[in-house]
Amino acid sequence: MSARSTRPTPVAPAVGRSGPGTGPAGPTGPATPSAHRATTVGTTTVGTTTGATGTTTGTTGTGATATAVRPAATAAAGPAAYRRLGEVLPALRVRCAPPRSGRGWLAGADLVARPAALRELISHDARRALARYGRPLRPDVAAGIGLHRFVWPVALLFTLPWFLERRVPLLVPGDIAVRRRTGELTVRPGAFLCLPDDPAAPGAGLRSPALPLAAPPPDARAVPDEAALAAGLRSALADFLTPVLDAFRPEVRRGPRTLWAMATDAVVEGLWYTGGLLGEEERARTELAALFAPGASEASGPPGRRAARPAPECAPFTPGAGFTAPASGGTDRSDRCRASCCLVYTARAEAMCTGCPRVTRG
Repeated sequence: MSARSTRPTPVAPAVGRSGPGTGPAGPTGPATPSAHRATTVGTTTVGTTTGATGTTTGTTGTGATATAVRPAATAAAGPAAYRRLGEVLPALRVRCAPPRSGRGWLAGADLVARPAALRELISHDARRALARYGRPLRPDVAAGIGLHRFVWPVALLFTLPWFLERRVPLLVPGDIAVRRRTGELTVRPGAFLCLPDDPAAPGAGLRSPALPLAAPPPDARAVPDEAALAAGLRSALADFLTPVLDAFRPEVRRGPRTLWAMATDAVVEGLWYTGGLLGEEERARTELAALFAPGASEASGPPGRRAARPAPECAPFTPGAGFTAPASGGTDRSDRCRASCCLVYTARAEAMCTGCPRVTRG
């Protein structure tokens, strides 16, 4: 059995993928994505960029044609992509600035180091759930929803520059801050990965007379090809999320495998949803499927002994982005089976998420 999904747009609700709006824990306010349903957002404009941008067309590792916004050689990774995010999703506001604290801001460094700060973030979603359902969520369910709503927007700080610019920011929790009440994030750009033909790549200006002969950013690190860039994205996300999941684990009360499944869902759903708003849903779907494709598994070991299989290439993320065949009924819409369950049905039995594995896997 497969859950039905519809394409998200800026003007119509979308069912079946995570987006900002009203979700399983109630009205979420700006930039607090839902594991249940997506609704329309407001019209605030925000976002800053550094340097000039242009558009280049290249070929991704999946064989799809990618249209990327390529920043100038002196630009950091992300600002141009975050500006586009603000244009299509005004409820999620990203500013390039040092991390903040106080007055509703939660610095990423505090979230992973101070349990009290983490519990306050979780309480934010628990209060909204109480207002929506008239009954409190189980503490572990509230924590799971809080994890999803943290990872969903923060993962876009990595995936959207990769998707639009072919650059991967190398961020740590201490580089970001979130303000859940207003849907704001700050990010401090720094080192990033890029392709050899990126204007910021070391020596790019010397190789091509068409590029300005400007000193590349000292933190630009070129990787050989698209496959290496995708591997760099998975590694950067895993390095960032490892301390985050460690911090949430006592509150969510689930093991590492389930926590990484929850993280995989948030990462995939965030870019899939945003790709739809950008008019590039199919490219987002294709590239996410390749990004989290299971690695080759080959049996090894002496005969008669249980074969050992190497860890999937996308580990610690759950293998496979979860996309299924197009839905039936003469439509070209596609569904997705989530890797984890948010347990929102424990608050309201009929509030089962579209794509929940409890439904799609029988």
